[in-house]
Amino acid sequence: MHGLGNDFMIIDARDDEVVIDKYFVKALSNRNLGVGFDQLAVIYEPTSSSADCLLKFWNYDGSVSSTCGNATRCIADIIMKEKNLSAVTVETEQNVLACVKTENNTIAVNMGEPKIKWNDIPLAVECDTLHLPLKGDPVATSMGNPHCTFFVDNIDTIDLDKFGRTFETHQLFPNRTNVQVAQILETDVIRVKVWERGAGKTLASGSSSCAVAVSAFRRGLTGKKTKIILDGGELQLFWSDKGVWMSGETKKVFEGHISEEFLSQIER
Repeated sequence: MHGLGNDFMIIDARDDEVVIDKYFVKALSNRNLGVGFDQLAVIYEPTSSSADCLLKFWNYDGSVSSTCGNATRCIADIIMKEKNLSAVTVETEQNVLACVKTENNTIAVNMGEPKIKWNDIPLAVECDTLHLPLKGDPVATSMGNPHCTFFVDNIDTIDLDKFGRTFETHQLFPNRTNVQVAQILETDVIRVKVWERGAGKTLASGSSSCAVAVSAFRRGLTGKKTKIILDGGELQLFWSDKGVWMSGETKKVFEGHISEEFLSQIER
């Protein structure tokens, strides 16, 4: 499935035990020799009585991710159709997230409250998260994963590959970081390009979009309701009193089985 081109392989492990490690993920994430995806999402039985399922995420490079907004929306769509519901709750490592189907048949998820204290992101040293001591004056936010947002006058002049590689691994971020470059187009409309930690340049990212919306409001650049325009499409964001709501389209591409032959050839 994908959300605005941010694509995922989804494994349903509610009935069958699946062993996931970095070798498994890297073999399947290879777009030439495997399936290819930005993130792997695995569905488990929930541990919380208030949730419909438990989700765990892995990045393209095999590293673990604590959250993924677009994958959460995609899986919420699966569970809604499976149970014939218009609202479900999804348990992740960070939170139990509320998901609903909107009037426009898009899927919305409440990603929870952003964290903006330096030690919650976390940063390596204490500093003002609204104005990080880095070239470009970025903003730091956590949506369950760390984000570094740069506001620029002309997004088309930015070398995202260079930007992303430089700041993803900057020493200020002990757990690495997601990187966004954002341009305010008009009131409450933001153009965004995304570099994801562990995945690189992607067409869209839900948690990154949330971080941009939060950062823009904190800087006084927008209101609490924004439209985020990504390379893969548009997301609607609303920072309410109960968290950051994100809504957009989801698309199912195919379903199938991983061959025993492929699994047996994964080198560990």
